[in-house]
Amino acid sequence: MSKWLIFSIGFIAQSLFSSRVILQWIVSERHKKVLTPRLYWQLSLLASFLLFVYGYLRDDFAIMLGQVITYFIYIRNMQLEHEWKKFPIWLRIFLYIFPAIIIIYGFNNNVIDSANLFNPKHISTPLMMLGIIAQVLFTLRFVYQWIYSERRKKSHLPMGFWILSLIGSSLIFIYAIFRKDPVLLLGHGAGLIMYSRNAFLLKRYGD
Repeated sequence: MSKWLIFSIGFIAQSLFSSRVILQWIVSERHKKVLTPRLYWQLSLLASFLLFVYGYLRDDFAIMLGQVITYFIYIRNMQLEHEWKKFPIWLRIFLYIFPAIIIIYGFNNNVIDSANLFNPKHISTPLMMLGIIAQVLFTLRFVYQWIYSERRKKSHLPMGFWILSLIGSSLIFIYAIFRKDPVLLLGHGAGLIMYSRNAFLLKRYGD
């Protein structure tokens, strides 16, 4: 597949991720407190779907690892917001099994080489470890958010979410510099500004 087509998929995914944060940011600024509109989770799921494909096409295990975990947390948040069942049942089934389809297809058709995926020649081991650690930290923000929301029985983005967002995004930004990945650079460069602002709003005005 063309490198430009692969990058286009990545840029579309990051644009959707940025759109959800901008939307959430605008809504929060208007109400002077951190709020999460329902569209936030719909955009998150679509963006995660595309970024998982991007990571697969780039042979980037760090990206795939981060997305496959948060992907299902996005679905759970949509369930908490009573939005999930509004999707047709065929689409819900497809979205549930999509990551497994990609992985099974890839290995069975020799598209994914496990040696190349976990020890790729184009990424040094220290850099790959940085990417994995960064993605895990960035992913933990949604694990934390998920547990927090389950306890409240309502989708919410607490302070811990924004702190983990800042730490994880900073590390991914560093990873992107060494990886020379314009998709991650653009997405997380903009994200750092918005995460900082949301943390400020939450600290100043509370829930």
